[in-house]
Amino acid sequence: MKREGEVRIPAGCAIAAMVSRDGKLVSGKAIVDAMRTMHDRSNGLGGGFAGYGIYPEYKDYYALHVFYDSNTAKVSTETYLDEAFDIVDYSKIPTKKIPQITDEPLIWRYFVKPNANRLREAQLTEDEYTMRAVTKVNDTISGAFVFSSGKNMGVFKAVGYPEEVGEFYRLEDYKGYMWTAHGRYPTNTPGWWGGAHPFGLLDYTIVHNGEISSYDANRRFIEMFGYKCSLQTDTEVITYIADFLLRREKLTLTEFATVVAAPFWEQIDAMEDLKKKEEITFLRNNYASLLITGPFSIILGFNGGLMALNDRLKLRSLVVGEKGNMTYIASEECALRSMSKDLDNVWAPKGGEPVIVRVKEGKF
Repeated sequence: MKREGEVRIPAGCAIAAMVSRDGKLVSGKAIVDAMRTMHDRSNGLGGGFAGYGIYPEYKDYYALHVFYDSNTAKVSTETYLDEAFDIVDYSKIPTKKIPQITDEPLIWRYFVKPNANRLREAQLTEDEYTMRAVTKVNDTISGAFVFSSGKNMGVFKAVGYPEEVGEFYRLEDYKGYMWTAHGRYPTNTPGWWGGAHPFGLLDYTIVHNGEISSYDANRRFIEMFGYKCSLQTDTEVITYIADFLLRREKLTLTEFATVVAAPFWEQIDAMEDLKKKEEITFLRNNYASLLITGPFSIILGFNGGLMALNDRLKLRSLVVGEKGNMTYIASEECALRSMSKDLDNVWAPKGGEPVIVRVKEGKF
C-alpha cells in the first residue's frame, strides 16, 4: 500500500495561456507543446484549449461547438437552432484519430446569428438571447451539450491528456492571437467530455486549478439569475459568475477580481484611501455570495484579452512571463520556457492580485 508522501499529487491540474498584445496570430502548436511539460499535473481525465481569433472569416457570428451522444440529439438540436438562429455555415469539427482518445461523441460546429424576428420578439440583446438559447439546449435536449458559444473563438476539449487533445483536434492548423489551456486532475467529479476545461459561455472561458469550498453558496446565488449549474463542477459556476458580473452587471475586471478574491475585512478596515475603502466595502457587501473561497488559480479569457487570478492566500501556483509583445502564464515556469526560452521577465503575482492583459485596440 502506498503511504502518504509516496504518491505525487502535484497540486492538481495545469493551466496555461499565451497572448499576443499586438494581435499577431500564433499557431495552436505552441500552447500544446507547453502543456506537455506539465504532463504529470494531469491524470488523463480531461484536457482542453480555447483559441481566440481563430475564425476571422466568421468573426461576426457566434460559433457554437456541440457534443452529441446520438443522431437523435443532433436532429433535435438542429431543429431548435434553425428556429432560433440564422445558420450561415455548419460542419463536423475536424479531428484526427489517435489511440489515446476514445469514445468520442459527434462533434459539430455552427456559425449563427440570432433570428431577427425572434430577437425582436424576445426584446433581448444578441448576447443574452444566445446565452439563453445555449442554456435551453444544455438543459432540455438529452444527449446534446453546447460547450462553446463565442464569436471568433472556440473551445476544444476531451477526455485525455492535454497534448493528446491538442493532437486530436489538430490545433496546429489553427491560428489565434490568444490561447488558454488546461490539464485536468479531477477530485470530485468524473472525467467526461463536457466536464473538461475550458468552460465557456459566449466569449468568456475559464481554466481553473483548485477546488472551491464556496460552490453551494455561489451556485444558489447565480441560479437566481437564470443560469443552470447542471455539471456539479466548480469551474462551471466560476464561468457563470464571470458572465454575470462582467456582461450583465458591467463590472470592470479589477472589480470582478475584488468580488471573487476580496480582501479580508481587516485589510479593508486598514485602508487609508477612503474612496477605495468605500468601493471595496460596497462590492464585498453587494456580492457577498460570489466570494470564491478555497484554493484556486484561474485564467479568464475574453475577446481582446485575459485575466489571471489566484485565491487570496495564493494556495495554487501561477507564474507570468513576458517577451516582447507576448505574455505567457502557466502553473509552472517550465511551461513559460517552452513557449519562449528567452523571457524578458518572470514573476509570480500575489494572492488576489489580478494580472490583466489586453490586446491593443483594433488588433483582434
